[in-house]
Amino acid sequence: MIIRLFRLGFICWLMLLNGCNAYLHQPLGTRGARIGESTSMSSPLKELPKPTDPIVAAVYSFRDQTGQYKLQELSSGFSTVVTQGATNILVKAMEDSGWFLPIERENVNNLLNERKIIRSTRAQYSEEEGPQPQLPPLLFAGVLLEGGIISYDTNILTGGAGIRYFGAGGSGQYRQDRVTVYLRAISTSNGKILKTVYVSKTILSQALDGGIFRFVSFQRLLEAETGFTFNEPSDMAVKEAIEKAVYSLIIEGIMDGLWDVPLEKAQARSLAVLKYLKEKELAEKTDLFGRVLYREKLQRVAAHTAANSFHYAGDLSNSDTQLGYEVGMEAQLLSGISFESFFFSGNLATTSTYKEKIFGADLNAKWRFLPYNRFTPYVYIGCGMLFDEDGQLEGTGRRNYLKGQFGGGVEFFLSHSISVHAGLDYNYLLNDDIDRLVRGSENDIYYRGRLGIRYFLDNKLFRK
Repeated sequence: MIIRLFRLGFICWLMLLNGCNAYLHQPLGTRGARIGESTSMSSPLKELPKPTDPIVAAVYSFRDQTGQYKLQELSSGFSTVVTQGATNILVKAMEDSGWFLPIERENVNNLLNERKIIRSTRAQYSEEEGPQPQLPPLLFAGVLLEGGIISYDTNILTGGAGIRYFGAGGSGQYRQDRVTVYLRAISTSNGKILKTVYVSKTILSQALDGGIFRFVSFQRLLEAETGFTFNEPSDMAVKEAIEKAVYSLIIEGIMDGLWDVPLEKAQARSLAVLKYLKEKELAEKTDLFGRVLYREKLQRVAAHTAANSFHYAGDLSNSDTQLGYEVGMEAQLLSGISFESFFFSGNLATTSTYKEKIFGADLNAKWRFLPYNRFTPYVYIGCGMLFDEDGQLEGTGRRNYLKGQFGGGVEFFLSHSISVHAGLDYNYLLNDDIDRLVRGSENDIYYRGRLGIRYFLDNKLFRK
């Protein structure tokens, strides 16, 4: 009974840990207003080297162009899926960068009406008290910033996992959405589009829960549950995407000579551009789900070497495992499909009476499940030729056998040209006398483990 209660207590403790994030952050009382939160792009945007004079820029509208509304269980709601105040976010990002001097254009009619009221009022006072000062002219923009939120994709990646055993268990689910922003700079002197940038940001939602429902004794039922959910705010995602777009627009403009920084800040300018170029290069090699593409699409050639372990499984008992090695080449012909050939050497043996030196060559067709990822599982199938030489029996010489094999493994890239791989395969001989004994209806077989390193001979590390 004590052991059972200990087990149940341990399960409850695990569930408490699972939900402790929610417990430690419960809103147990009201909270006062606070200054708005920053995003991961707020600091890099503010730390950009400042120009000699800010660029006078105007934003008439930066709208939600998705046309999407939030989905409800029974119908579509009237609330839009993304914020309708993106213009305010853009103006704030422009101000924070220090590169732009934003001027009011979204509600310019209100501004013009107010200036009319001021002029009318001053005209009346001028009749009584004399001439009044004239209003200064409005600033005009040298650059217009246009664009908008052009897409909001829901459920681009969903998944989850769970387990339950004897009434106790837990589960987790996640969902990933994606928002996309375009921003362009336009010259007001000739209408030329100076630069266009494109930024996307994923939005993560998670849910974890655990519970137990079990009779601990006769007429004693234990029931407990806990869990929490996390939904990344969509307006924070939009804010981060817009800040990243402004940041990219500034760096792209510096690179193209549209605007520059003072000479005394040339070093900071070079560092910012270099950092951006590295990020841009990485972005070009990253897919939709954030996975870095580590392989060339076609015509990759690699050399490899590996340590082998051979486990005999023939007609004799007391099978043993012996070590060996292999060296070979691999050529990728299609996306994810390649052919490898290699020479191997080792021993087949039992723990007592049998030991045979073997060597040979294999040819395999291989399929990588995730051919452009840093980590990928793979499977292969092929045929080969095996030679043996019995060192214990006099008068017996070298013999050869045809065989077939299939297997699988995993591969991990340490760099863009070097990977390590581990696998296991099943080798079936087309005859039954490698151990000098014919018994049963099945031919002799052996299992082989492989652990090696692969070096890609070319320097084209990414697909184009």
